[in-house]
Amino acid sequence: MPKPELILLVAGVLLLLSVLATKLGGRLGVPGLLLFLAIGMLAGSDGPGGIWFDNYALAQFVGTVALVFILYSGGLFTRWSAVRPILGPGLSLASVGVFITMLATGAFAHWVLKLGWLEALLLGAIVSSTDASAVFGILRERAVRLRKPLRPLLEFESGTNDPMAVFLTVGLTLLLTQPGMSGWQILPMFVQQMLLGLLLGYGLGRASVWLLRHLRLSFDGLYAVFSLTLMLLVFSLTAVLGGSGFVAVYVAGVVVGNSDFPRKTALASFHEGLSWLMEIGMFLTLGLLVFPSQLPSVAPSAILLALFLMLVARPVAVWLSLPTPRFTWNEKAFIAWVGLRGAIPIVLATFPLLAGVGAAQQIFNVTFFVVLFSVLVQGTTLPLAARWLRVRADDELP
Repeated sequence: MPKPELILLVAGVLLLLSVLATKLGGRLGVPGLLLFLAIGMLAGSDGPGGIWFDNYALAQFVGTVALVFILYSGGLFTRWSAVRPILGPGLSLASVGVFITMLATGAFAHWVLKLGWLEALLLGAIVSSTDASAVFGILRERAVRLRKPLRPLLEFESGTNDPMAVFLTVGLTLLLTQPGMSGWQILPMFVQQMLLGLLLGYGLGRASVWLLRHLRLSFDGLYAVFSLTLMLLVFSLTAVLGGSGFVAVYVAGVVVGNSDFPRKTALASFHEGLSWLMEIGMFLTLGLLVFPSQLPSVAPSAILLALFLMLVARPVAVWLSLPTPRFTWNEKAFIAWVGLRGAIPIVLATFPLLAGVGAAQQIFNVTFFVVLFSVLVQGTTLPLAARWLRVRADDELP
């Protein structure tokens, strides 16, 4: 076991490099998450750092905790006045869009990767959710302001489509590991998780606001601890009661973020900082987890799958889940191109590994490569796509 001071030194160096990477990434037009992954891979067993890490259970735990922090922070900064007009399209993208993406990608994976239907659909579910929140770092750095309906829609989608992907991944993993189970048996579980997540998220969010308004603590620093405690209780209590903790923690964040209470600005800044720490830690952990030497063997098929996901599955899902003429063709095209894959698919790919699914290692390696390809191609071309498709705030409507 390495000495504690050595562990802290390595952690400090990796965090320092990651923070500096955000500045470099902005100047190069490269998403910071790609650089976080790269730093983790360089520090890992196949890189010069030589840190051996293959604990998938720990990586899954880190990813789950990080997602709780990120979703809650995203909810805090979601303005309900901006979300209300696009609530219907946002929910459609986060549910119907994710499901269509899973079906299309799963069918293609069955054909290209020669996976069984359930394994192929599992891969499709894993890569079905987007990480649009990573996009806005690039757009802010390049001073690209999106047209009003697009930004809240993409932020809302990125905050609400992860629970759908988590449910589909867990459900398909259960079907693979418990052959006697029917797909219809997991449908009531889905309804229960979503409804309880919404109801408990709203109720516990209102309770959190009341406590933040009326509780008087002896020290200012305790308010940050108290806010963090409330967030963890919302997630864990909902999950224990059979609901989706991810839905609940995002909804609670929206409720708290759109309410007034003392020290709101300071607490929002506190959660934003924690969200960045968790995002960096999650990507570094996932970078350490992967073995780059295993990626070349899956590269050809993974590139084909990534291209299909970007150019076919995501656009089809967007057009079918946004059937109304409310959005122009170029706005839909941009929404489709912002289907950026992030760390969540990699975290979800650890579920079949821990469950002992036969093709789990292949699914994990393909998922990691798809995420890298998506971030590298889509992440670096977003400002260009916004200009070509004329969806910036200062562009004239077509």
